[in-house]
Amino acid sequence: MQLYALGLNHHTAPLTIRERVAFQPETLCEALRDLRSSRSIGEAALLSTCNRTELYFATEEPQYAADWLARFHRLPLQDVSPYLYAYPQRDAVRHVFRVASGLDSMVVGEPQILGQVKDAARSAAQAGTLGTLLHKLFQNTFAVAKEVRTTTAIGANTVSMAAAAVQLAERIFGQVSEQSILLISAGEMIELCAAHFA
Repeated sequence: MQLYALGLNHHTAPLTIRERVAFQPETLCEALRDLRSSRSIGEAALLSTCNRTELYFATEEPQYAADWLARFHRLPLQDVSPYLYAYPQRDAVRHVFRVASGLDSMVVGEPQILGQVKDAARSAAQAGTLGTLLHKLFQNTFAVAKEVRTTTAIGANTVSMAAAAVQLAERIFGQVSEQSILLISAGEMIELCAAHFA
């Protein structure tokens, strides 16, 4: 079986599509087991954030993952396929290295994505879909991300999406402390926004 990465992100898909294929944290294990239930998929991990949904998997039939993604979300494949990218082997490895290092983020260098990749690996392990190939991929990914952060200046002016939102609001409205702010959402990112605005 060969390694593949398949997904869509803020570069390839509008928010309306990204929202339709996102996975809630409480459904990840169920989704991974469902994906893995096919004999076509040997190992699988899912990374689902506000800006991307990606599958990392081992298979001989890569098209099965795209079919499964659309079917799982009850969408016609033609609604999703124009926005998907698929990377085989070496390109899949390069892609996950870039993602975990913050090079493929809306805000280059943002540090939250590495934690989200670690969560994806943890969820796959809990679901029993993290085999030898993906385990090795993620261990190398974490090492590369750490190396990138320690040997480059990518984290020198680290700005998260939450911090960028506050900076943009300050440019638009001047003194944020004089504004009334309503935050509508749930999860880690909104908590970070609240902390930055506070």
